[in-house]
Amino acid sequence: MEEKEAGKKQLLLRLSPALWRELAAWAKDDFRSINGQIEYLLHESVRKRKEGRQKA
Repeated sequence: MEEKEAGKKQLLLRLSPALWRELAAWAKDDFRSINGQIEYLLHESVRKRKEGRQKA
């Protein structure tokens, strides 16, 4: 069950130029902003982690 968000939290994230370029290209392929792509990837990682715990 997901909680309703009152607002989004801000986070300073430092990335290498190479990783930034890879994320930018991936985001463009998926029609997302870089921020949206990072948020999507984090969300998917958390979801998969939760699924893995339920199977154990």
